Amino acid sequence: MTKIKICGIKTLNDALAAMDAGADLIGFNFYPKSPRYVEVGFCRGIMSVMRTRGGHIRYVGVFVNASVGEIHATMETCGISLAQLHGDEHPEMLQELNGKGFKAFRGVPKNINDFARQKAPAFLLDASVKGMYGGSGVTADWSMATEVAKTYPLLLAGGLTPQNVADAVRQVKPWGVDVASGVESEPGKKDAAKMAAFVRAVKTVDDGQ
Repeated sequence: MTKIKICGIKTLNDALAAMDAGADLIGFNFYPKSPRYVEVGFCRGIMSVMRTRGGHIRYVGVFVNASVGEIHATMETCGISLAQLHGDEHPEMLQELNGKGFKAFRGVPKNINDFARQKAPAFLLDASVKGMYGGSGVTADWSMATEVAKTYPLLLAGGLTPQNVADAVRQVKPWGVDVASGVESEPGKKDAAKMAAFVRAVKTVDDGQ
């Protein structure tokens, strides 16, 4: 079954709506320049409620060029289990995170094998947009992603929407899909109906329809 990550959650209502929609992973963005940035203390408040709801959801923190110490502290404070590294981090940083981090790429670098995580997701593939660390709404290169997905359980991001995600899953066959802007009514504000439609579209493929 294709995993579904809804990223860039900023409010408790959006987190609950993502859970109700059927997300497997929920992402919080700790990059201050992002329109989806959430302050650590506010995220901790959201998580204090989310943990009482139980469920199977895994929580992911998105970081851009943060230090290992900052990442560890944020994850511990918020109760987050995975760190998504969306900046210019090196393979050594993944080792320092003891298997709790995975790299996000904008395009496919030549040394991608050096970053592959032992557990799924091995890494995330996003669209390459100059000056942006994800969340651009631009579609990734599915053909290239398809080749990488034959070797690694990857998380596909980049311009996914309720309208195109089924085609992406059929073609790329990724371990999971990641969406942020594609399920928003405006930057940083999630749309519950779009999140539900996105999940339904993925499950339609999984169910062979």
